[in-house]
Amino acid sequence: MAVAGCPDYFLHHPNYQDNIDRSSSHRQADLIGPSFQQSANQSSPNHQEDDVDLEALVNDMNSSLESLYSSCSGQQTESTPLLHNGQTSSSHVSPEPPSSSSSSADSPQTSLRRSQPMHILAVRRLQEEEQQLRTSSLPAIPNPFPELCSPASSPVLSPGSLPPGEPSSGKYIFSEDGMGKVVEIPADMTARDLCQLLVYKSHCVDDNSWALVEHHPLLGLERCLEDHELVVQVQASMNSDSRFLFRKNYAKYEFFRNPLTFFPEHMVAWCQETNHTIPPSQLLQNFLATSSCPEIQGHLYMKDVGRKSWKKVYMFLRRSGLYCSTKGTSKEPRHLQLLADLEDSNIFTVITGRKQHGAPTDYAFCIKPNKGRGEMKELRMLCAEDEQSRTCWMTAFRLFKYGIVLYQNYKIPQQRKTLLSHFSAPVRSVSENSLVAMDFSGRIGRVIDNPVEAQSAAMEEGHAWRKRSQRMNILGSHSPLHHSSLSSVIHIAQLWFHGRITREESHRIIHQQGQVDGLFLLRVSQSNPKAFVLTLCHHQKIKHFQILPCEEDGQVFFSLDDGATKFTDLIQLVEFYQLNRGVLPCKLKHPCTVVAL
Repeated sequence: MAVAGCPDYFLHHPNYQDNIDRSSSHRQADLIGPSFQQSANQSSPNHQEDDVDLEALVNDMNSSLESLYSSCSGQQTESTPLLHNGQTSSSHVSPEPPSSSSSSADSPQTSLRRSQPMHILAVRRLQEEEQQLRTSSLPAIPNPFPELCSPASSPVLSPGSLPPGEPSSGKYIFSEDGMGKVVEIPADMTARDLCQLLVYKSHCVDDNSWALVEHHPLLGLERCLEDHELVVQVQASMNSDSRFLFRKNYAKYEFFRNPLTFFPEHMVAWCQETNHTIPPSQLLQNFLATSSCPEIQGHLYMKDVGRKSWKKVYMFLRRSGLYCSTKGTSKEPRHLQLLADLEDSNIFTVITGRKQHGAPTDYAFCIKPNKGRGEMKELRMLCAEDEQSRTCWMTAFRLFKYGIVLYQNYKIPQQRKTLLSHFSAPVRSVSENSLVAMDFSGRIGRVIDNPVEAQSAAMEEGHAWRKRSQRMNILGSHSPLHHSSLSSVIHIAQLWFHGRITREESHRIIHQQGQVDGLFLLRVSQSNPKAFVLTLCHHQKIKHFQILPCEEDGQVFFSLDDGATKFTDLIQLVEFYQLNRGVLPCKLKHPCTVVAL
């Protein structure tokens, strides 16, 4: 044994071996102090005394190791700091070893130096780097208990130890009732993907009319995201007070089905130049084709930047941007002034035009730059004369900016439905043309072509159904509620019933979910608590029809036409007018739905 009490890794240290080879004058006997030899001799079996001074023995060993380290370090005046239990020592080791064991025992510093002169901090740093390399090769496993495992106690699940993957962020998605849900949004998630995820989690009907809305409450602006837009990119340009809303929007692709309603002839420059009516298919091709140069023109109110005043100017919307004429309705290039570039901007609906911005009408919209800070001076505030003009300007802006991408977004759900139809059972169509009135009174059924006869047959069927229901109530019904009480509350669970909302609130809901023909909702009447009101949209105008209760033979019915057509409950009334127009301007098609996340 070369050195008593010396660890093996110290003997095989390269610095120690090299210095031993250079210094041949140091012998093994010289390395061991006299006090250590004396203690060793005393501990031999030949010694008569059994009591051994262990403290002096340990001190002699430490002194010998210090002298060895100082002699191997050459002519350095200061040696490497020793480590006491893994901590760096601030004292310096003297190059001269102590002469006797008594001096070592008397010195308190010498008695504390019991660790070996190894660079433990460097070794630990290497071990930490090795542990990091080892954990970095592990797959990115999400932490199932984030509230229990902290990054310090769980290095595998900490963000620094995991390999870099696709970034994701949690974002609150709000519904119409103000309630929100946190959704983890990956970097490649589009608005369509997020809507389908929310539809699945909320157990809604996926009719491809759901939309994600970018809402700015302080500015009073909102817009529907396009299906192909990345949610994370849109979120990066939003302010801290902005939020995402999840709601219905039936008018998102309605211009592909009925383009003439969205683009009046007096606003399309090509229609005025050719002086004839354009077919709908050719009108859409003109907007989607990049080789064509369509143009929307008309008067708009524009708010001066930094002022509260509005002025009426003649504007032109082209693929290159939005222009205003500085001289009447002139189209000459020297009279045109660029107001906004379509590529770097988005168009928003102003929901508080009159109150917050002092707009002359209720049909305000604005153009907001993508990279702006969301300040009021960056907005280009505009206002149209009516809803049809505002819809035309905003729809043309979307078509000029995205082009054929919008048409692809419109076709993707239809293609998906076609692919799913090959693997699923055929679903009966409920379109207007597939539902006809039938007469089964004879041996064989026949189609009723006369509308008057069809209406009378429907009324007879309704009376027969009421007689059967009355007979069930007399004999005993399985329902715990009486028939009259059941008919007064059965409609509460329907999606189209919105309870006690005001007339203005119903207008707001119709505007938000797209002013398409047949969009409707039912609410409780404010003037008559026993009556209901049907709110219906037709030709971008909102109309209200009162549903009054009427009593016949001790039973309460509901009627929309002063008792000409009676229904036992509101569900029958809605189903009837979904198939028949009756006294309404159009059939009921799209119910206003408010989902709770």
